[in-house]
Amino acid sequence: MYRVLIYLLSIILANVITAKFAPLNIGLFIIPYGTLFIGLTLVMRDMVQNRYGRLKTYMWIVAALALSAITSHLLGDALWVVFASTLSFIISETADTEIYTRFQIPFVKRVMYSGVVAGLLDSSVFVIIGIGPLGLGYVPWELVPYAIAGQWVAKALMQLIVAGGIRHFVIKLGIYEPNITDHIHANTQSIKTAR
Repeated sequence: MYRVLIYLLSIILANVITAKFAPLNIGLFIIPYGTLFIGLTLVMRDMVQNRYGRLKTYMWIVAALALSAITSHLLGDALWVVFASTLSFIISETADTEIYTRFQIPFVKRVMYSGVVAGLLDSSVFVIIGIGPLGLGYVPWELVPYAIAGQWVAKALMQLIVAGGIRHFVIKLGIYEPNITDHIHANTQSIKTAR
């Protein structure tokens, strides 16, 4: 259950930190600090799916969506930002879940492939519809690619760090829970060795 709690808390923390601190500007790149927690969120969603399966993961995604919308609203975000955040969350979490489900490769690679796509969708939808020209207009069209790229790169880096760190940590502690792909790879290796 700890992974579900971390998943839900990372969403709340992302909203709180984004609301309380001005975005980090690195050159033309605009990165809200909460973006770093979205990288953790996407990895934890994958870990929830490893433990509870795809259908129960959707149940937790709905709970996380409600928590995210309520938190954003309570923090005083404009309703349009809450809407854009909710829409980007639905799209990115669904993409992450479906891509993660279909790839039968080791954990860190699955996290990265599903997370890179989900992160790009999350960043694009939120920037364009929420804070960009189609939303509140905080980011003009000429800066939209930089805002998307900044968030996307930050999310991808955090996913890689978190996924690699979690895998290393749980293996070291002897609490690693293999997922279905680990069994498939082990069986494939056994068959190859037997030949």
